[in-house]
Amino acid sequence: MCIGGACVSDKHANFIINQNKASATDIEKLILHIQQTVKSKFDIDLETEVVII
Repeated sequence: MCIGGACVSDKHANFIINQNKASATDIEKLILHIQQTVKSKFDIDLETEVVII
């Protein structure tokens, strides 16, 4: 799943990869999409956690 240049990692679903010069908006939209999808399918609220490496 990708929005703009931001994509969910194939190796770990908890990682967002910048594949193609993703904007901050792309990343925020992808996070929101993931949270909404998990909420609707499993009734689980995901919290945003940012880790910078």
